[in-house]
Amino acid sequence: MSEDYLIRNCAPTLAGIKTANLFTCPCSDRAELVSSLCRLNRLLCRKGLRVLSLRFSENKALIYLYRPRQLSADLRHAEAVRILDPLGYDCTKSEQCLVRLARKLRAREEFPHEIGLFLGYPPGDVCGFIENKPCTCKCVGCWKVYTDEAGARRKFAQYRKCTRIYCDAWARGIDIERLTVAG
Repeated sequence: MSEDYLIRNCAPTLAGIKTANLFTCPCSDRAELVSSLCRLNRLLCRKGLRVLSLRFSENKALIYLYRPRQLSADLRHAEAVRILDPLGYDCTKSEQCLVRLARKLRAREEFPHEIGLFLGYPPGDVCGFIENKPCTCKCVGCWKVYTDEAGARRKFAQYRKCTRIYCDAWARGIDIERLTVAG
């Protein structure tokens, strides 16, 4: 997997303005992808990020880039705990929560709806999606919004701008290590 995938799909996380990003990438050689992820982790761990594959399927992999400290804080949020606890997650142990999420992803085709909490989405919007399904949302961007529409629209614009800036910088030759904000 090339660093280009991370830049295009994960700029807000690299910039430190989002907890995590999730994307699918081609994967014809699982061992090669694992090697690539190990190399990226050596590079990004120094900046407080981790990258892993949550699921492999035929010729593709589901890649998750995240900031462990930020994820831990997000999962301890009272509303996140209220959503995750009944689903069997121990929100005091974010790494164990990730293992549980990966197991759920591997066990079924459909994404578990709580995945939004692992991506930094507002708990109210995750809860709104779980309870209301996608029918009654206020707007759609990176996620379906049920609570603060104006705030979400600002966040979506911030993410788009960040991605544009990072892609331009990458095209000018700035490497991923320099583009990654420590945190």
